[in-house]
Amino acid sequence: MRVTNHIRDLGANAYGGIKVFAGSSHPELAEEIAAHLGLKLTGRDCIKFPNENIFWRLHESVRGQDVFLIQTLSSPVSDHIMELLIAIDCLRRDSAARITVVMPYMAYARSDKKDQPRVPITARLLADMIVTAGADRYITVDLHAGQIQGFFSIPGDELTGFHLLSEYFVERKPDNAVIVTADLGFAKKGRNFAAKLNLPMAFVEKRRTGNDAQSEVLSVIGEVDRCNVVIVDDEISTAGSIENTVKTVKKAGARDVYVCATHGVFVGPAIERLRVLPIKEIVITNTVPPTPERLLPNMKYLSVGPLLGEVISRVHQGRSVGEMFNE
Repeated sequence: MRVTNHIRDLGANAYGGIKVFAGSSHPELAEEIAAHLGLKLTGRDCIKFPNENIFWRLHESVRGQDVFLIQTLSSPVSDHIMELLIAIDCLRRDSAARITVVMPYMAYARSDKKDQPRVPITARLLADMIVTAGADRYITVDLHAGQIQGFFSIPGDELTGFHLLSEYFVERKPDNAVIVTADLGFAKKGRNFAAKLNLPMAFVEKRRTGNDAQSEVLSVIGEVDRCNVVIVDDEISTAGSIENTVKTVKKAGARDVYVCATHGVFVGPAIERLRVLPIKEIVITNTVPPTPERLLPNMKYLSVGPLLGEVISRVHQGRSVGEMFNE
């Protein structure tokens, strides 16, 4: 992945100059992105009134500007979604030339289809709301399913954290290793990860048993006996799937177990589950802000700040994003 140190020509764009705004969900990541661009975050006020209404006010005009709004949709999810929509409306009404929503983590991405009778497709609803509010583009990282890109009627870039994660393990070079996916539906991305590291692959076959992210593990497809195992997934939420996968590969004879994922959501019993599991290292990106209660001694966070900063630079300049990854 080719990443430059800072944005080169901020003025050479049909949309005018660039402005970067941070929502309240992940200010540290927003600061890092702005620093990569050689900019400071543009000032704004975000006020939550006693009646829980949210209010945004810009410190300066964005008329005719190319605006990037950074807001990851982590907990509290509903507040951060509503703030995102209000901020988009605020920017649109101040006549921004273009508004690009930067969502490192998109909430509701697992609700991408009707897999039961009488249920919503909330990912599509969220995409519609973002477009209706006035966004012109979006940037996100590792959607749960590729078809979610089609829910947006505006152009966008879905990036992946797996370049960062795979490069980390290329440098670490665990011996006699095998890549394991916790879900057969994740097999394609898992194969790409294994190909990057030139390692064999195995799968854990499982069957969902309800809506609470619990699953019943059936078997390991592939060889993990006496191997170091790297389990890859897009998101760790309650850690139920990871718990089952770790226990299954250890039962099948695995030696050291590593876990990596793009989104460390860590809700409910996740941290306590991960704390007691025999995992040598948990490697995740900071698409969801790390907080003290979400940290364990064996956790390693990798930053997506430089990646998002470079993509924002390229979007502003009208340059290819794919060439960063030789695509």
